[in-house]
Amino acid sequence: MADTLNPDSPELDSPELDSEATTTQAAFDRSPEVRPRGITGKESPAELLATAFPAFVGRQVREAARLMTKSATEGHTVFCTMSGAMTPAGLHRSCIVPLIEAGVIDVLTTTGANLYHDAHRVLGFRLREIAPDAGDTLLRAARIIRIYDIGFPEDVLLRTDRLFGWLMQGPEFAKSMTTAEFHNLLGKHLYELEVKLGVDQHSLLATAYKHGVPIFVGAPQDGSIFLNAVKLRALFGKDFAFSLDVNLDVYTMAAVQWLAQNEGDTAVWILGGGVPKNYTLQGEPTLSQILELDARGFDIDLQFCVDPVDNGALSSCPAGEGHTWGKVSAECVEYASVYVHCDVTAVFPWLTHALLNSEARDQLDGSRLIRPHKRLYDRIPEAMQKIDADVAGVRDRLMTGIHERPEELG
Repeated sequence: MADTLNPDSPELDSPELDSEATTTQAAFDRSPEVRPRGITGKESPAELLATAFPAFVGRQVREAARLMTKSATEGHTVFCTMSGAMTPAGLHRSCIVPLIEAGVIDVLTTTGANLYHDAHRVLGFRLREIAPDAGDTLLRAARIIRIYDIGFPEDVLLRTDRLFGWLMQGPEFAKSMTTAEFHNLLGKHLYELEVKLGVDQHSLLATAYKHGVPIFVGAPQDGSIFLNAVKLRALFGKDFAFSLDVNLDVYTMAAVQWLAQNEGDTAVWILGGGVPKNYTLQGEPTLSQILELDARGFDIDLQFCVDPVDNGALSSCPAGEGHTWGKVSAECVEYASVYVHCDVTAVFPWLTHALLNSEARDQLDGSRLIRPHKRLYDRIPEAMQKIDADVAGVRDRLMTGIHERPEELG
């Protein structure tokens, strides 16, 4: 007997396959081979991702890189969500600010905490690396605040409170507004302060203001910026006229999404989970189920989260489950979605580096842009006009049964 079998020998002939199995076999034969190259140290970031991340979470990371590049280079409007303590960790400085500056991120949804803690550095305060098991009772006695392995003096919070409390007493804040308008105003003032102070890098609020990126916060009352509004209301009563219109806020997010998907493809990049994820994704059910407009959902769904997907938590809800709610399109689920089971801080900087290092970058006049800024904040009035007109077009259908008692109640 020969030492090796001849793959063409009769002994290895496959049994007859039915048509479905034949189709599956043909698709399998077209699949890429798991055959990574040896790493030399000379690869570009994109080459490394393409050749050294063949399977498991590595393959998820490789697919995330592909979808990020597709989003950035094929004109998708990118809605980015960010939860967790990302600005204390500096992820905004390493990744989000450069991506906004490069024209990649068009809309941001985050927590009030991320915007608040970013302002510590504007005031010149330093956040320090500390040991997470250093002893919390000792840290408290020393008045040091801990966010896992990041620490800063308690006084940093008090001084940051004074900054936001002072800004919010300005006359332009004395009205009802959306979170997008609120953060644009804060960004405007912070940008002007940062220019005067000569900071080495603009804050997230200031960067978004400069480039016309709207920032939405789905739970503004769950953060220290809003706590200063509570203080001012307690001190000045109704003379402090600032308030947030959450009804208009949700409608504005839906309007921005409606405008974007009527003009082209959309992508959602989800860093973590939580309220920012849901607040952005709920724009699609708002359009399709509540307002009965012909919304299709996001065309690309890219998620980074450490949570398991089998406990029903929205933070880990994958694209397929989201599709059942109308949040992402069927094509997205099939061809343009990935759930990367990882800590965002461990992976996203690598992917940002690969994207900004790619040949897609526009080198015209030495520009840092990958693509022009869409400045969607400036287009909110246009988006509102469009959604108002389209809702008016289906008003009769929406009014059907609106005042009737639900049948289920008898």
